[in-house]
Amino acid sequence: MIIVMKPNATKENIEHIEDRLHQVGLKAHLSTGEDCTIIGVIGDRKKIANLEMNMMEGVEKTVRITEKYKLVSRHFHPEDTIVDVDGVKIGGKEVVVMAGPCSVESIDQLREAAHAVKQGGAQFLRGGAFKPRTSPYDFQGLAEEGLKMLRQVADEEGLKVVTEIVDKDDIELVGKYADVYQVGARNMQNFQLLKALGKAKKPVMLKRGLAATISEWLNAAEYIMAGGNEQVIFCERGIRTYETFTRNTLDLSAVAAVKELSHLPIIVDPSHGTGRWEMVRPMARAAVAAGCDGLIIEVHPHPEVALSDGDQSLTPKNFNALMSELGKICEVMGRTL
Repeated sequence: MIIVMKPNATKENIEHIEDRLHQVGLKAHLSTGEDCTIIGVIGDRKKIANLEMNMMEGVEKTVRITEKYKLVSRHFHPEDTIVDVDGVKIGGKEVVVMAGPCSVESIDQLREAAHAVKQGGAQFLRGGAFKPRTSPYDFQGLAEEGLKMLRQVADEEGLKVVTEIVDKDDIELVGKYADVYQVGARNMQNFQLLKALGKAKKPVMLKRGLAATISEWLNAAEYIMAGGNEQVIFCERGIRTYETFTRNTLDLSAVAAVKELSHLPIIVDPSHGTGRWEMVRPMARAAVAAGCDGLIIEVHPHPEVALSDGDQSLTPKNFNALMSELGKICEVMGRTL
């Protein structure tokens, strides 16, 4: 349920509503907009069903919410949420770009990649130190040594760090080096990890699962927000379909769907979404045109010798060309890059 307060409702009216909810064992989530205040009611469904709040002073109306996710819902929070990562704002007018190699392989490789993406206009360095791979024989990452390299090189270039977290026991470790935790597709419904990230103090980028519905994806984000961490960013990275030409099927309709259903920002990963470097640029352009708040792109100085995902990695030259193209699309969309 949401309780919509009248435009002239007083602070005392709102506090009275909150007190009433707490008395019956429910939680209140306050969202204050330009025109009115909305109080989201969270808790036991039976208790919520028995609530009668329309007659209370300052209440304009109550609306029953059928979705299982609440905090993620735009009903609870009509205004767009902007996730501020130490001055880099995700969800605002600017389209944010995260770029770098799939895996941290060496300090030299990372420096070359970081310099290239910084020169191209990216704000974040991406790179995997813990790599959950389909095959147990594939490169699994450099663990903490890779995290140290990420932080060192990102600081040298003035970039933020986004990297994957795969185990709840590593949250503190990864948090020492990363600015944003990335939850990969394979862990979208790792509920113990999501609950633990709900207690973290840093933003979380939640990738869509391999075959997850949008509802399942939004409910996964609810686990993080229910734990107290409201800094959540969605990432569409393609879903598994019958198509075999591409690695996944990049669902750009998810951008419009998430924008309608949720107040949280959404970025797009055209690298994993296609699995083919030739398709990354056109799909990145389409993603920005669809209204995404950012992109995460794999860029490797020498894709032909990459230890992972070389086939979907852009060279620095191609990345620069893409950034030039995106600037023109952003201008048409009334946004900046």
